[in-house]
Amino acid sequence: MVGMKIHIVYAHPHTASLNAALRDEAVRTLEGLGHTVTVADLYAMQWKAVADFDDFGPTENEAFMPAAGEAWEQGEIAADVKAEQARLLAADLVILQFPLWWYTVPAIMKGWIDRVFTNGFGYGTSRDWPRFGDGVLKGRRAMVVVTTGAAESHLSDRGVNGDIDSLLFPLQHGVLFYTGMEVLPPVVVTSAHPGFSASDYADAVKDLRSRLETFAETAPVAYRRQAEDYDDDKRLKPGLEPAGTTGFALHLA
Repeated sequence: MVGMKIHIVYAHPHTASLNAALRDEAVRTLEGLGHTVTVADLYAMQWKAVADFDDFGPTENEAFMPAAGEAWEQGEIAADVKAEQARLLAADLVILQFPLWWYTVPAIMKGWIDRVFTNGFGYGTSRDWPRFGDGVLKGRRAMVVVTTGAAESHLSDRGVNGDIDSLLFPLQHGVLFYTGMEVLPPVVVTSAHPGFSASDYADAVKDLRSRLETFAETAPVAYRRQAEDYDDDKRLKPGLEPAGTTGFALHLA
C-alpha cells in the first residue's frame, strides 16, 4: 500500500486518557506503515466550538447560511476553518476519534463539524448540490474510532442503549457520507471505564492496529447514494428495500 495521507480529528480533554493512548497507537501504526499523519487535537488547539458570524469576513448579509456561502465564495472563512478544510481535501482517510458522550460526539467536535463543513464546502442550498455519496470529499475514506463506557451487550440490537450502528448513523451517514466520503465500519471500544484492564487495552490496540493496517481494502458501509436510489422527493425508490425494512436500515444497500 503506497503511503497515504491520514487526518485524525481528535477530541478528549485528558492528556493521559485511554483515548489519548489509542490516538498515539494509531499515529505510530500509520506512520510505521509509511503514511503521513496529521492530527487536529481539538482541546489542545482550544478549538472554537461555536459557528457564528465571526467565522466570516465583512458581510451585510444578516442571514447566517447565505453569509456563510458568501464568505466561502470570497475566500473569507476563518483561518482555522480554512486550514482544516485543506487537510480534509488533502487526506485519503479521515478519522474522527472521540468518547461517546450523551449518545453523540463531544461539543467541541460538533463545533468542528459545524464550522468546517460550512455552506459552500460541506453543503449547499441548491437542490442540485451533490450530497450523500457525491459531496466535495468524494474519493476519500472516513472512519470513526469511538470509546464508550457501555458494555457491548448494551449497544446490541436489544441493548438498552440502542445498537451502535443506529447511534452513529447521524454522524456516519449524515455528515461523513453526506459530504462524499466512503465510511468504513467503526472501531468501537466498549466498557471504557475505570475497570478497563491491561488485557482490555491490549485487545483494543490489536483491533485498532488491524483496522488501520487494512483500511484501504476494507469494504465501506453500503449506504445508498442519493443520485441513484432516491426519487425527486428524496424518498427511497420503491422495491429497493428487503420486505419489512424500516428506519435507518432502509438506507443500506
